[in-house]
Amino acid sequence: MVSEGTKGVLAMLAAAVIWGLSPLYYKALAQVPPLEVLSHRTIWSAVFFAVVLLVKGRLSEVGSLIRSHDVWVVALAALMISTNWFLFILSVQIGMATEASLGYYMFPIVAVVIGVVFFGEKLSALQAVAAVVAGIAVALLTWGLHVPPWIALTLAITFGIYGLVKKRLKADPIASVTAEVTLLAPLALIWIAGVQAGWFSEGGRPGGHFMGHNPGDGWETTLLLLGSGVITGGPLILFAAATHKASMATVGLVQFVNPTLQFLCAVVVFGEPFTIWHKAAFALIWVAVAIYSLASFRQESASRSRSASVATSGTSEE
Repeated sequence: MVSEGTKGVLAMLAAAVIWGLSPLYYKALAQVPPLEVLSHRTIWSAVFFAVVLLVKGRLSEVGSLIRSHDVWVVALAALMISTNWFLFILSVQIGMATEASLGYYMFPIVAVVIGVVFFGEKLSALQAVAAVVAGIAVALLTWGLHVPPWIALTLAITFGIYGLVKKRLKADPIASVTAEVTLLAPLALIWIAGVQAGWFSEGGRPGGHFMGHNPGDGWETTLLLLGSGVITGGPLILFAAATHKASMATVGLVQFVNPTLQFLCAVVVFGEPFTIWHKAAFALIWVAVAIYSLASFRQESASRSRSASVATSGTSEE
């Protein structure tokens, strides 16, 4: 019989594989402008999550969250995740998926630094070393390419802030992300309607790539836009299940399958340039990731030892 921990690892692995191969999906939508893709992703994600919560009989939680005092926290989370989604879609379409993968490698380390700077969290010695090594990698890439890796940094920072903001929400993760896309849905609908009606085009010509509205678009484009809700929502549900069943250190380690697959898609499948500066920066990032993972396992082992010690002392007192 499969243990709960193993189920959690398998759920996290499935989520990481879907995320890691998602550049292939959004590359197939390269003819659709990034804002239009983002708008459809937002709308169909909202529909997907609403159906999931409706089946569970928990759809009312979304309304309660939006009407609560935490709505501003939800709005900030929505801003961070929508920015992250847009930059990822853009990076794939403009041939910078390599830099996007770098951002997701950096995310855990950036999240730790954000926690220290904004929330006064303690940084272990190994985490500090990992942060310094990651900083050297970014500086080296900036020096070599004569421009900071803005996409990678912004992806890492927005996702890091998103994770930390979510810690404040005492709500089911699926309900909270549904509330986020629900807040964004009106803007997404306005944009889609404007594109379809030609509000934003020169001469007011109707455009859009949904339902074959744009010449040259087949049914495949419409299906891909519809499917963006599932490709977004499915991994998030798997991730939520993984965090409940597996240890956070294990979840964090398996998560690195995501940027690794993104990196392979960018370099092997898309043939994006991978210069000597990229090689040096990625080598340092992988070292930082290894150090960070070691620090996470040490912290978890220490936490388990303390819990076991408390349990033992409690039993002996009885």
